[in-house]
Amino acid sequence: MPEGKIKKLTDKGFGFIDTGKGKDLFFHSKALVGVSYDSLQVGQKVSYTEGQGPKGPCAENVKLA
Repeated sequence: MPEGKIKKLTDKGFGFIDTGKGKDLFFHSKALVGVSYDSLQVGQKVSYTEGQGPKGPCAENVKLA
């Protein structure tokens, strides 16, 4: 599973992961596994699978690394 860091969190229940490859991935709070959105912090390491959402690539199965 790829890993990245939380880059940005919004008050609307979504955020972005810095993949370390020059692109950021969108994720929604519904994609979190074993962690609540409210407990996430910018800079935390997470693992994820890359999927395809209605507006392009997104992170799915987001877990703390």
